[in-house]
Amino acid sequence: MQIEGRNAVLEALKNGREIDYIYTKKGENEGSINKIIGKAKDMKIMIKVVDKNKLDEMSESKNHQGIIAVANEYRYFELEEILEQTREKAGFFLILDEIEDPHNLGAIIRSAEASGVDAIIIPKRRACQVNATVEKTAAGATSHIKIVRVTNLAQTIEKLKASGIWIYSVDMDGADYTKTDLKGKIALVIGNEGKGISRLVKEKSDFTVSIPMKGHINSLNASVAASILMFEAVRQRG
Repeated sequence: MQIEGRNAVLEALKNGREIDYIYTKKGENEGSINKIIGKAKDMKIMIKVVDKNKLDEMSESKNHQGIIAVANEYRYFELEEILEQTREKAGFFLILDEIEDPHNLGAIIRSAEASGVDAIIIPKRRACQVNATVEKTAAGATSHIKIVRVTNLAQTIEKLKASGIWIYSVDMDGADYTKTDLKGKIALVIGNEGKGISRLVKEKSDFTVSIPMKGHINSLNASVAASILMFEAVRQRG
């Protein structure tokens, strides 16, 4: 897969992602590009200098910032290993119910990493996966956060609950999120951009919380809603 953009490539290098090649734009050797090139050389990664047209043709995100790395596919984590790692702590999880927009997914990953989320759980089907656009939008956060892919979200929620994790779905008809206890072992569920949270997932949840609206628009972008809830949890958890 491709990793595009300066921050995303630099964080991938820092985190030891397996990278085969790095393509850089001819004449770009200042600032962060120079830092990336130096680190790549230290790691014995082949660097190919090409013109801008070549990078434009290769780019999937259409915003490569003069650098594209060709890396192994993103390594997803297993739910069981995450549950074991968080067994003795107040685990903090994010469940994404069929998020389809790669920009939304990337923005959510970036906020999740900043707010200390232990793992993000996504479905294998009918949802965006980690790709070049997600990597670019996340600005390197994919190299620092664990993402789990599962076949069935409802069954996964049952496993989380069996491990003592409380499930909070974010939906319009829920309780005010500022008056909800988000401490302890929790998982926040964010729904699809258009359909929201699926009926079965909502039924499996322990609580439903909402963000009060004052204007004429009664919903928020999925990544904005996720960020508001995650950082409210951070505030409460101290």
